[in-house]
Amino acid sequence: MPVPEVREGLTMKTPSFIHGQTLAHEALAAEAEAGLLAAAASVSPKFLYDPLGSRLFDAITELDEYYVTRTEAAIFAAEGDAIVDAALSGCGPAPVLVDLGAGNCAKAARLFAALRPRRYVAVDISVDFLREALEQLQQRHPALDLVGVGQDFSVQLALPAGIAGPGSLVFYPGSSIGNFTPEGALRLLRQARALAAPGGSLVIGADLVKDVQVLERAYDDALGVTAAFNLNLLRRLNGLLGADFDLAEWRHVARFDTPHSRIEMHLEARRPLTVRWAGGTRERAFAAGERIHTENSCKWSRPAFAALLADAGWTDVRCFTDARAWFGVFVARA
Repeated sequence: MPVPEVREGLTMKTPSFIHGQTLAHEALAAEAEAGLLAAAASVSPKFLYDPLGSRLFDAITELDEYYVTRTEAAIFAAEGDAIVDAALSGCGPAPVLVDLGAGNCAKAARLFAALRPRRYVAVDISVDFLREALEQLQQRHPALDLVGVGQDFSVQLALPAGIAGPGSLVFYPGSSIGNFTPEGALRLLRQARALAAPGGSLVIGADLVKDVQVLERAYDDALGVTAAFNLNLLRRLNGLLGADFDLAEWRHVARFDTPHSRIEMHLEARRPLTVRWAGGTRERAFAAGERIHTENSCKWSRPAFAALLADAGWTDVRCFTDARAWFGVFVARA
């Protein structure tokens, strides 16, 4: 879909930035510490997305093994008009476009020409990265009302009053809905419907079940970019907690868990070691081979994901997929 040209002499707006329901440093540190001290250590995947982590994820999307981004892009290239028509039939013309996990905003920006939103609301946990992305986006779309919301919507999706509302189009591309447990995904989808209803629409991506080797290569690439993305979480924890993780003592592990239909990412200790933080007053010993669980990525069948949307209150669910049925773009009405 073409990007609208910037007309000379057009007055350029300035993006607005709102810090929504983000956790304070102390609360984030407490959450991370609780995960490290749990019987089976785990850290929420939201800690992966500091500015460096966000850039590393952008690099992952360019990898040969990471089929998700290019497969979803191919679906939009082939079915984009039908997807847009289905979305606008629910929310109406010139909607407020709410982009969850906006990142660099590139996926939503490709739809501006077709959707012609009256406002673009980009929601992301990585505030500094989002600010930079919106400032660049405003250069290309000077007349569009751009709003950035720094929010951890894994806790709760609740936008400030007046930013969006009934008739909004919620956009959640990629496969990030898979990072949630099925219960967490249901909760988020219900909150998204509450934001958009009545009269709103949803366009969401979901990664579909496929060959295990294809899945595992996508999360453990030959160049080691995904490993760097995962290991950067330890660097983040060092800064957040004052911890002494030595990244060289850990390795990236990604495996498909068939019973739960999900990729699991872990960081595995290469030898017995002890990690300390809070000035050495807190610590956790790890045996060789012991892991920190850092991310899940659930894979869905088309009927199962459609049923999840219906359980969340969305109606008129449609699925657009590629020829191999590797990925689904789902459109629904609030």
